[in-house]
Amino acid sequence: MRWTVHGERQIYTNPWVNLWLVDVEQPDGHRFDHHVVRIRHLSVAAVVDDRQRVLMMWRHRFVTDTWGWELPMGLIEAGETPEQTAVREVEEETGWRISAIKPMLYAQPANGITDSEHFLFRGEGATYTGPPVERNETDRIEWIPLSEIRGMIDRREIVSGATLNGLLYLLLDEAGTF
Repeated sequence: MRWTVHGERQIYTNPWVNLWLVDVEQPDGHRFDHHVVRIRHLSVAAVVDDRQRVLMMWRHRFVTDTWGWELPMGLIEAGETPEQTAVREVEEETGWRISAIKPMLYAQPANGITDSEHFLFRGEGATYTGPPVERNETDRIEWIPLSEIRGMIDRREIVSGATLNGLLYLLLDEAGTF
């Protein structure tokens, strides 16, 4: 059942996040103001090598005060395609440059509250170019065997939604499910 939008107004903005108040009407006629978070879209890269390992970063997220393994990712800059962002973020955050990239998955992670879009790619042909230029992103960078991913998820070492989407898709792909 479709909700009707009667109008919207921005109540907060900065370069990272915009908060809107949207006047909506539900199919039963109930009308109210709904908060909507609008943020720039995200690109994520699952870089896999010929030994069936995936490039991951161990990082701290201050919002939840947790540590976890994540795939390289970043917000899409103005004038940049999702593919360009994924390639750029891999090199900036890990020091590895990928030579091939292909679309893997598209997701809207919380489409009841935000318009955020996630573009996930599979990267291959990684060549080490030197230390990462983004020095505040990670404590460690490692190639993790795909065979270890399930256990890491079970132990809550991987909790990022974008990372989980990419890794689970990779595991399904590697298992020949597609």
